[in-house]
Amino acid sequence: MIYYKTFQWLFFFYFYCFCGWCFESAYVSLKAGKPVNRGFMRGPFLPLYGSGAIMMLVVSMPFQDNVLLTYLAGVLGATALEYVTGVTMEALFKVRYWDYSKQRFNFQGHICLSSSIAWGFLTILMTRVVHRPVEQFVLSISGSILAPVTLVLTLYIVVDFTLSFKAAMELRDLLAKMQKLKEEVERLQKRLDVLIAFSNAEKEQRRQESELSLAELSHGVKQRFASLKENIQSMPSAYGEGIREEIAELRGRFSHYIETQRGYREMLGFYKRAMIRNNPTMVSNRFKNVLEELKRIVSGEQREEEE
Repeated sequence: MIYYKTFQWLFFFYFYCFCGWCFESAYVSLKAGKPVNRGFMRGPFLPLYGSGAIMMLVVSMPFQDNVLLTYLAGVLGATALEYVTGVTMEALFKVRYWDYSKQRFNFQGHICLSSSIAWGFLTILMTRVVHRPVEQFVLSISGSILAPVTLVLTLYIVVDFTLSFKAAMELRDLLAKMQKLKEEVERLQKRLDVLIAFSNAEKEQRRQESELSLAELSHGVKQRFASLKENIQSMPSAYGEGIREEIAELRGRFSHYIETQRGYREMLGFYKRAMIRNNPTMVSNRFKNVLEELKRIVSGEQREEEE
């Protein structure tokens, strides 16, 4: 059994982070029909793949001569890593960067049976085929060369990860603010509905509007203000001074909401836009609608750039 030095472990981690990025980006790019820089970070590194590779090497070390135990160790170790990582990221960012909810035999959408089975085979492939030439190559490099290279990579990745983590936290806060604004616009819309006194058929249609985006809700509110204006002009006696003052106050609140909405859009900085663009499958149970709206905004901006 070969024991690696710390900088060698780190280099293996970075190497497999890069290989994971190459695989994931190529796969997603082929599915999307356009280049996609896949991953949580901006640089060509996917920490989950690097962590998974190191985990496979560690858990399989006691069972190098037993294929079955190597397989089982890979299944358990990788599944545990994937679950803990998924739960932690969702707790921190309120967003899932992968979701197995539509897969059979999944658990909380973070892990699934087919993925766990695949992890076992990948562990055998990793330890018996892939890692051996990589190990020989890394061990053939002098420590005086590999250590400085690893240090430079460490500094780069720490900076990239820090900026990406900051962007993810800011994205979480932006989603929370947009969700709160959406709820306020929904309440304003309901009050306008009372003032307009919609028919029962329109009320039934309105129940489906809870799934509308913030932009669609704002458009609906504008239509309601237009309807109120027509009603006041056609039936001025039906709207007393108190009601007109309330309408004016609601209009002022709505104008403030529109300005706030524009400000939130401007808060989508470079890293947050890239994070959304590079993770098209990300989902959020808590901020489902506003996340989809941000995806449409970023996707629309990308189409405009391409045109």
